[in-house]
Amino acid sequence: MAHTQSISLGKKLQGKIAIVTGGASGIGRAVARLFAEHGALAVVIADIQAEKGKSVAESIGLQRCSYVKCDVADEEQVKSMVEWTVNTYGGLHIMFSNAGIVNSSEQTILELDFMQYDTLLRCHGGDGRRYAHRLHDVEACGVGLVRAASQQLGAHGIRINCVSPPVIPTPLAEKVGFSARELEKILGPLISLKGGALTVEHVAEAVLFLASDDSAVITGHNLVVDGGLTGLISIGTKS
Repeated sequence: MAHTQSISLGKKLQGKIAIVTGGASGIGRAVARLFAEHGALAVVIADIQAEKGKSVAESIGLQRCSYVKCDVADEEQVKSMVEWTVNTYGGLHIMFSNAGIVNSSEQTILELDFMQYDTLLRCHGGDGRRYAHRLHDVEACGVGLVRAASQQLGAHGIRINCVSPPVIPTPLAEKVGFSARELEKILGPLISLKGGALTVEHVAEAVLFLASDDSAVITGHNLVVDGGLTGLISIGTKS
């Protein structure tokens, strides 16, 4: 009996249906795989990278993982993808909004193209040094949106949380010139918690926690996963 109980406790998403946007690579791929490992009944990978998305779905197992081509900057595509998920699997318990974008613009705040800004907000940000001012705005807006949404949707039993990692090695980070070695060199001295570089798997574990019943009474929360980087920056700013 004890052995059976320990097995069930290890499957934190048993029978759950989840959507992972941007699930074809990087953090999204790690999250999709971890969700499946923890017993998710179905994981839907929503991404514009068709070849990679299909490959991830196949590696997890097509009996419980599907790929749907979806541009999250297009509201109608997102709506259709969610409807397809509900109609195909009979419901939706978890949605991890992870997709990110980058573009070549180097505008200042005063010159900001609001069409691009809207696209960034829809996609939840990107990575890169020259996008830092917009990333700060997107993160602040995202956390504020999470808190507001958690207040409105709490009455329906829906929890809304977010995870905030620093720039970590992903295909998106590499696209703007951040190799894993460069990130280690830049962030290593700034991270107070020693013992290894931050990875997509670390972020995925945080997402799993917030998606599972382990966080049943947590909502409107921004879980920072950065090895102490934010705390160090805050101390430096105050001094």
